[in-house]
Amino acid sequence: MIFFLVPVLLVLMGFVVWSLARGIYAFLHTTREGLERGDEGVKEMQLLQNRMMANRIKYQGLAIIVVAILLAIGGGHK
Repeated sequence: MIFFLVPVLLVLMGFVVWSLARGIYAFLHTTREGLERGDEGVKEMQLLQNRMMANRIKYQGLAIIVVAILLAIGGGHK
């Protein structure tokens, strides 16, 4: 079971980093989009920021659950 959960945890951690990077990218480009496309560009980038934040929280929660399962399974080993 541990051999299955550790790769799952690594994938989830990668998704967290990817969501964080995409959210930061959207945040940094919000001003430029606002200048080039007006309010529509800003709204689009803000929606992307919100989606990436929600994804990051979702993946972090799943990773915490996997860590809790790993601790429960391997907690008795010394």
